[in-house]
Amino acid sequence: MDILDRPTADDVADVIALVDVGTAADGLAALGEQTLLDLRHGDAGKAAHLLIRDADTGLAGFAVVGLSNPATATMELVVHPMRRRRGLGDALVSTAVRIAREHGATELHAWAHGDHPSALALADRYGFTRPRVLWQMRRSLTDAEPEVETPEQVRIRAFVPGRDEQRLLDVNNAAFADHPEQGVWTLRDVAVREREPWFDPAGLLLAERVEDGELLGFHWTKVHGHGDSAIGEIYVLGVAPAAQGLKLGGVLTMAGLHHLRDRGLSKVMLYVDESNTRAVQLYTRSGFRRWTTDVEYALGL
Repeated sequence: MDILDRPTADDVADVIALVDVGTAADGLAALGEQTLLDLRHGDAGKAAHLLIRDADTGLAGFAVVGLSNPATATMELVVHPMRRRRGLGDALVSTAVRIAREHGATELHAWAHGDHPSALALADRYGFTRPRVLWQMRRSLTDAEPEVETPEQVRIRAFVPGRDEQRLLDVNNAAFADHPEQGVWTLRDVAVREREPWFDPAGLLLAERVEDGELLGFHWTKVHGHGDSAIGEIYVLGVAPAAQGLKLGGVLTMAGLHHLRDRGLSKVMLYVDESNTRAVQLYTRSGFRRWTTDVEYALGL
């Protein structure tokens, strides 16, 4: 096992190839979007990258241990489908626990995308708990949607790159002030996503007050894949706290669904915390149903 502060470009290419192999086998990626963005753009902060190689598959296992937070270390890992049940996951977890302890962290948090049985077995072995559950919800876009009924004092327009970033960030961080990941975005987080191949400013819808142009909320949509396999996503939907009484959540949801359907997409997905009952109810009323489950495990050190 190699333990690196900064993986090389070749290492990153191998990790992404390993994730692609795992995605093909499991139906979803073992590493989250933020981890992949950090790897591709070379800005994972303080972290340890664990790589296990063998002669047959090349990169057989990978884990990243985030150490930017002094108290809480984070971990994500992936093992090649042909090398599972051979102790590689155990080796990655035990090494991550050791590194987190040496760093002085008091907790180690690990995401399991899809709540895979092997992740549950590892979690039980080490005594992890399950403090957070994230649902992926989906629905069809083939049925006709009601027209978007925008409040009289509100207009909806597309994002303008180079002009709207700070306003978007301000509303995002206010709307998600209690969210452990979304509420701490910086301008760099917005800029990195603007450079991604999937970014489309026409799919980032802003709700403004007509009178003074104040940004009240936004719906950032995203498209995964191409052709018949393409699926839209409600990527981020945020409403400024001061605008909560305008019921913009439902208005922006419907505007985004119209945009995705107009692009020819037949289905849409989103992620929402199981504990966010208000959002779950909003999306359930909009026709979404639970599809898969991601689990954040936590281990006291």
